[in-house]
Amino acid sequence: MPDASDLHSSAPPPQRRRWMAVLAKASVTELERAWASLQDRPGYRFLRPPECGLALVRGRIGGSGDPFNLGEMTLTRCAVVLDTDGATGFGYVAGRDARHAELAAAFDALMQCATRADAASAIDALGAAQRARRREAAQAAAATKVEFFTLARE
Repeated sequence: MPDASDLHSSAPPPQRRRWMAVLAKASVTELERAWASLQDRPGYRFLRPPECGLALVRGRIGGSGDPFNLGEMTLTRCAVVLDTDGATGFGYVAGRDARHAELAAAFDALMQCATRADAASAIDALGAAQRARRREAAQAAAATKVEFFTLARE
């Protein structure tokens, strides 16, 4: 049985978690644009072609209570290997978009190459756009906030 240090060492680094989240939340149109903007797009082959399936979604009561099975959601996964250096990339996205999972896997593989600053800047731009959209949505919701107060009657 592996000890705690073995389990902890297999966790992805925080930077990879960040770019995988950005890739999963980006639209396929944004990823296509980012892919087209790369200076030299490497070839890749599938380790696992895009495939759709179901994943069990778990929730917690109040965010910290006992876990429960909320339901299932569709997801698509893909794994690719770059022809140039053999870097392996994985893509997991919500829904049934095979191209989205493929592009996410290709970008994940590129991000593991230290020489691909163009891929890193493309992902940074996608992340900035996502943060801007979240800010706009939060501002729109805040504009509809209503403050209620009552006066005590005696």
